[in-house]
Amino acid sequence: MSPTSHNLTEGPIGRNLFAFALPILAGNVAQSLNGSVNAVWVGRFLGEEALTATANANNIMFFLIGSVFGIGMAATILIAQAMGARDLTQARRVMGTSATFFIGLSVVIAAFGQWLSRHLLAAMGTPTASLHLAEDYLRVIFLAMPALYAFAFLSAALRGAGDARTPFRFLLIAVLLDIVLNPLLIFGVGPFPRLGIAGSAWATLIGQTTTLIALLFYLRHKRHVLWLGRQDARYFRIDATILRSLIVKGVPMGLQMVLISLAMIAMMTMVNQHGTQTTAAYGAALQLWTYVQMPAMAVGAACSSMAAQNVGAHRWDRVSATARAGVVMNFLMTGALIIPLIVFDRWTLSLFLPSGSDALEVARHLNHIAVWSFLFFGMTFVVSGVVRSTGAVVPPLIILVIALWGIRVPFADFMQPRIGVDAIWWSFPISALCSMVMALAYYRFGNWRKARMLVPDRHEVAVPAEVPATPPSPVADPSAEPDDALVR
Repeated sequence: MSPTSHNLTEGPIGRNLFAFALPILAGNVAQSLNGSVNAVWVGRFLGEEALTATANANNIMFFLIGSVFGIGMAATILIAQAMGARDLTQARRVMGTSATFFIGLSVVIAAFGQWLSRHLLAAMGTPTASLHLAEDYLRVIFLAMPALYAFAFLSAALRGAGDARTPFRFLLIAVLLDIVLNPLLIFGVGPFPRLGIAGSAWATLIGQTTTLIALLFYLRHKRHVLWLGRQDARYFRIDATILRSLIVKGVPMGLQMVLISLAMIAMMTMVNQHGTQTTAAYGAALQLWTYVQMPAMAVGAACSSMAAQNVGAHRWDRVSATARAGVVMNFLMTGALIIPLIVFDRWTLSLFLPSGSDALEVARHLNHIAVWSFLFFGMTFVVSGVVRSTGAVVPPLIILVIALWGIRVPFADFMQPRIGVDAIWWSFPISALCSMVMALAYYRFGNWRKARMLVPDRHEVAVPAEVPATPPSPVADPSAEPDDALVR
């Protein structure tokens, strides 16, 4: 392994998983803190209309990131499997092909987004008072998309190589730059122009671009195993087999992000119909929920990378142990966050709303109902991350479709005439619980252990070495434990 990567196929599962997940969690905290600080500046000093504008625009940004992020997730798993198999050449092939396709596609999406901004916001039903503010903000965010995508892609690739610390360090730099630049560009302090709500987006663009350049120089200086210089230009040529796998496996994973963001847009559209006060309350609660879901996302990402390396090394006993450790860790960490956020929600929610706002009590009410859903969400996220590490990407997508579009959105829409806006809030825990049950059932009874990431050409007959077509049974190893122990 490279000195800047980490072997996740050896050592204690629980301790290694926690050590690997901690920088990811800390990075998520820093990133969300950045968003929350920005929301404080916008909500408390520019008003509820501006906060509503950023809430609507950020939903579109999440949708656009999700539309290409599946390629990055597929690349992460392929890199992790190659690292687990000690095939550094394959890892670099995946890196080059992924970078060419992923970043190129992000530039195209960013370009189209410039003239689609107002149409997208209007289609969401963004309140008229917030529409022009949201458009000003979103247009600049679109300019930042290539840098946002590139940094996210590099971070995911490094985690696939077992390096979670480097992405965290550079993410801190981006966050600090964003936090410092926000008030300067919003209010025009000193030599900086007064840009209002657009200044918040410009702070993101400048901070993210600066950090991306610094990260690229760092990887070159350290001669990281995934760094591709001029002498490695051949790796940037598209490898058809890898590209096929990135698309076939990445599209379903990207669709999951898209479906989540579309569901959030659908929920936001329903919330918008209840007026600015309810929308502002929902936007404030979303800020808290971002923190609540962070442990599950960090542990799930760590489980996916760890499981993928062990799949590459054919250590199926460690794959199952990773799933069990991840589920326990998620419940402990997520539960530890939910309780204080319920007890102190009056203080935390008031950070994102103007003083004396009537939206505060609305936010507290919906938070009490919906925040518990993240315990179930965490279980699903961890189990799905392990399942995807072999290349089984379609079943988690189907589970998500059923949970969001077969349960959450229809329940919220159908029940509103009967129980009012509470139908929206109750749809979160109900759909999350159903999703968890389906994910556990597939983990126990599905054929995900026989899946593989690389999709060979139809004329090829050889099975890629990284993932065997029929993995060895864990019970063949005296140290292995049954795969279904997680749901016993």
